[in-house]
Amino acid sequence: MTTEVLLGVLIERFGLVVAAAFLLLSLRPLARFGGSHSSSVNTAFYVAFFGLFGILGTYSGNDIHQSVANLRAMAVITGGLFGGPVVGAGAGLIAGLHRNLIDIGGFSAIPCGLATFLEGLAAGLVARKMGDGLDWRAAGILGLVGESVHMGLVLLLSRPFEDALHLVQIIGMPMIVVNTLGAILFVQIINVVFKDREKRDPDMAEQILAIANQTVPHLRGGLNAESARETVRIIFDGIPVAAVSITDDKTILAHIGKGDDHHNAGAPINTMGTRNVLETGEPVFLNAPEDIGCRHAGCPLHSGIVVPLRKGDRIIGTLKFYGSKSDPLDRIRYELAKGLGSLFSTQLELEDLHLQTRMLAHAEIRRLQAQINPHFLFNSLNTIAAFCRTNADKARELLLDLSRYMRRNLDSSRGFIPLSDELQQVQAYLAIEQARFGDRIRVQMDVSDGCEDWPVPPLLIQPIVENGVKHGISRREEGGLIKLTIAREGEELRVAVEDNGVGMRPEQVRKLFEQSDMESASEGIGVMNCHHRLARMFGPEYGLRIDSMPGEGTQVLFRIPRLATLH
Repeated sequence: MTTEVLLGVLIERFGLVVAAAFLLLSLRPLARFGGSHSSSVNTAFYVAFFGLFGILGTYSGNDIHQSVANLRAMAVITGGLFGGPVVGAGAGLIAGLHRNLIDIGGFSAIPCGLATFLEGLAAGLVARKMGDGLDWRAAGILGLVGESVHMGLVLLLSRPFEDALHLVQIIGMPMIVVNTLGAILFVQIINVVFKDREKRDPDMAEQILAIANQTVPHLRGGLNAESARETVRIIFDGIPVAAVSITDDKTILAHIGKGDDHHNAGAPINTMGTRNVLETGEPVFLNAPEDIGCRHAGCPLHSGIVVPLRKGDRIIGTLKFYGSKSDPLDRIRYELAKGLGSLFSTQLELEDLHLQTRMLAHAEIRRLQAQINPHFLFNSLNTIAAFCRTNADKARELLLDLSRYMRRNLDSSRGFIPLSDELQQVQAYLAIEQARFGDRIRVQMDVSDGCEDWPVPPLLIQPIVENGVKHGISRREEGGLIKLTIAREGEELRVAVEDNGVGMRPEQVRKLFEQSDMESASEGIGVMNCHHRLARMFGPEYGLRIDSMPGEGTQVLFRIPRLATLH
């Protein structure tokens, strides 16, 4: 048989082997192939599966001078890349022993059987080095190099040499080409089966979203022992794994499941696999106990998935799934862990942004405190001085109101204050203005019961009331009414400040919202500062809503969600 004819025959039979592999891998339970090889039962199954395909590769060849042009290499190389050294060497041993002891024999038996074993072992070692060995490029290189070494062993160990050389001249090129392509396609078939299964598994995306929805409130406060403990509990209840763990960059924050007798919360990280992920920032699938690197004798954890948790470019911790002999891990859980790790990292980064926003808002409050309109202070003092001559008791009351007003302005650096404190600020301001303008300023306040303790940002309602007095009713000769209405609606506080003053045209309202810079000190504590602070703290939907008509007055509405606690 010529080399060209042999190449055609091998390609034809290679197609049959590939078709059979695809058919079997598409069936359950074979479709459940994944990254788990820690279970001895699973490992034995994988060894047998790829070993049998190695035997099938032998029968798919042609007898040539007491030898066989075969397709064993593509099966054992794929087995090694998939399952590591044990699966690769085991499948190579099965296929090689079958070649030598049961079937053909012949003068090239020893080098052919040895080559098959070495190809499977080499592929397994490459897979261990790579971490995730199902790579078609690695399969192609191993097929090319492995079959070239195979031909070299035939020349080196087979006698007579003339027969070995003649054999290699006929089968060398066809076997190298077809086994190289076969290994590439076999690996790609398994990859296709994995991806197809992931697409057909409707639960994975739902699991990620359900877990993320439950864990986000706990991670909102950052990565710490309490948030980690609640997060691992939620994951452990939702995903069938032997154990779940979260660490920061130095210690175990929480661990639940098997191994909790020595993987203790608060203890230093004691597994080499986790330290490697913290150094490299790359997720890994740890296939064996020695890869995990736990030094505790009798540790029940046989496989692991470790994914990094990030804040920007910094690695701040890890999320870990562990498998045991009875609870092995698979590739679906690997993808699930990577998805959760990405979501958790995003949430932790958002937590930093939220903190920065809060700090910016507090800094803005301090700036606003420095911009209190000096004219208001001077006018207030003049009013008090006038009452000193005519009504000393009233002057004392106004001095108390002014001191209360100023003190709260200077003591508003806290993140949130009770609504009752902000209302006292409003009342102090209005008392002074009513003393100045008399009956021209009328006030109506309607605050529902149970709202007094609601956390609100300081210097929020009073500037809006001041805006209504200064730009609304004080511009009318007869003055007008300031109405403040506050009520609870579910988990939100609804605040409305109304005046029946001069009002604004629609284009004036629109220009207000177009302002991006802080208003000047001459404008006092501007109402749009309140709008920007609300939007930054709670989101754009919580900004001010202003309804106004010329000659009819203005209404300012906003909502405050109950997201904060008072300290």
